[in-house]
Amino acid sequence: MAPIFHTPILMFFGIDCPPLGLESLKVSDDQLESSSFLSIGLGPHRGRLNIQSGLEDDGKYDGAWCAGLEDQDQWLQLDALRPTLFTGVILQGRNSIWRISVQVFVGNEDLETAVLALFPEPSVARYIRINPQTWFSNGTICLRAEVLGCLVPDLENPHFFDSESGSLDDLDFRHHNYNEMRKLMKSVNDECPDITRIYTIGRSYTGLKLYVMEISDNPGKHELGEPEFRYVAGMHGNEVLGRELLLNLMQYICREYKRGNQRVIQLVKDTRIHLLPSMNPDGYETAYEKGSELSGWALGRYSFEGIDMNHNFPDLNNIMWDAQEMATDKRRVSNHYIPMPEYYTTTKALIAPETRAVISWMQDIPFVLSANLHGGELVVTYPFDCTRDWIPRHDTPTPDNDFFRWLATVYASTNLVMANPDRRICHSEDFQQHNNIINGADWHTVPGSMNDFSYLYTNCFEVTVELSCDKFPHASELPIEWENNKEALLLYMEQVHRGIKGVIRDKDTKAGIANAVIKVEGMNHDIRSAVDGDFWRLLNPGEYKITVWAEGYFPRIRQCSVGSEPHPTICDFILTKTPQDRLKQILAKGGKIPRDNQVRIRALRMRKLRASTKILNRRREQQQRLKLKRK
Repeated sequence: MAPIFHTPILMFFGIDCPPLGLESLKVSDDQLESSSFLSIGLGPHRGRLNIQSGLEDDGKYDGAWCAGLEDQDQWLQLDALRPTLFTGVILQGRNSIWRISVQVFVGNEDLETAVLALFPEPSVARYIRINPQTWFSNGTICLRAEVLGCLVPDLENPHFFDSESGSLDDLDFRHHNYNEMRKLMKSVNDECPDITRIYTIGRSYTGLKLYVMEISDNPGKHELGEPEFRYVAGMHGNEVLGRELLLNLMQYICREYKRGNQRVIQLVKDTRIHLLPSMNPDGYETAYEKGSELSGWALGRYSFEGIDMNHNFPDLNNIMWDAQEMATDKRRVSNHYIPMPEYYTTTKALIAPETRAVISWMQDIPFVLSANLHGGELVVTYPFDCTRDWIPRHDTPTPDNDFFRWLATVYASTNLVMANPDRRICHSEDFQQHNNIINGADWHTVPGSMNDFSYLYTNCFEVTVELSCDKFPHASELPIEWENNKEALLLYMEQVHRGIKGVIRDKDTKAGIANAVIKVEGMNHDIRSAVDGDFWRLLNPGEYKITVWAEGYFPRIRQCSVGSEPHPTICDFILTKTPQDRLKQILAKGGKIPRDNQVRIRALRMRKLRASTKILNRRREQQQRLKLKRK
């Protein structure tokens, strides 16, 4: 069909039209039809770019549209619902030559590569039909596709362009490569120097810096009693939405703080926020070079060395479970701050430098709460991510399972797409039956995940947020994705203020006590105080019996009540040194032991001497009796 609109309209559109949304699910199943299909699981609704087949779905969710017949009259058709300027298609599947209208294009010859075919002459129509003309002789006619097109403006609707923008926030909605990301972060720092700071935690394998944006009313310093929060994005380089959301978030917080938004001001005053937009910059650059629709499902996922960082952290789960299995008294098995295995600390271990940088970051800052932003699904997962013996489909809860479920629900229930009961599933998993949250191990077991490591090695609670069905959404979809996630991003950060917090101090010196252990009765997961003695324990509302102890001090027990409001209960502790530790401290400083203490020490030594003498006498008597019996 030839274009029916005059030249100015075509000049406005150009030929750089975005995808209509087969991959992102903006196009509904009802808009897709086909001449025939091999089975329900291979129907036209499955002909979406990068759609993934299910492993246990009995053929209901296969990874393509496949025709039920093998002839040149088979087709997959899209109804755009309104006049649209079609400019091209992206093809994926097992086909080799394609015909659309009167135009013929060469397609891909493998299962995964996405091939772009731009039309020499863009055409306006409501429907577009893909008609395969040849295919492999030993195969079936199958394909996955995306269609590029611009909706023709409704000239009678003055609000058409406003409705298409997606967001009223004036943010930089585009994809940013490494250099553009650095420029944007610097522009935010320049705009809000009083509340922002840029720092790096290391470099990627190719030498790209891992930049972090800190947002705080006192940047560069840990403030006593103020919790530390982090968002990490881009662990998989081709899952790019999290990267752009964090860049948008730092812009948004800066501008809203300056505008006097009280919610944002309170968040900045009470929280030290750290945003790492790109944990895997090498992988991102690889995916970015190909672009949104052509990078495929896996290109750029791994580090430059081919490492999946989602499996690259120490597997502390099985170390803990093995110790529990072998221990006669399981209460003595460490349930927190589990040391890293020896193999992991050697230089020969295949550990990505990006992973090591993040671990060092965790060791330096006492993070309390975090979220790891991924893409390719719509669900929030919570620890544990690994099962005992790596058996899949087996729920593996942490001692803090109820609070993790709360955290996951906070994000899932405020994400506008996840919360939509009428939304289509992304690929094959129906997470709505679980309210869009799931125990990570119950989805697929992941040994060496960052979530589990964070929980078992530090004080930090962390979940994974799968942000979108499309791993690499087109730039035109970023404004609406920001709106889908804005409230969820803010509300999740505010959860860092739930539970109890306090400072553990020495009774005599009033100084904070580092590495004091905080135990919650009935919950087999402890945390420790930070360098200054402050601590934060995330908890659901309720009454809790808290025990605190530190080396050289008598333990202390308190009852602490947690309310339903997102404000922490202050639960401070004053610890008293044991007499032995006081004496050690005095001697270490070159002091003399007080006379009354010297008397006590002599008395104690005499008691020990008498006790040991009694034991020796008893043994001698027993030996003499044995000799008499033998005679």
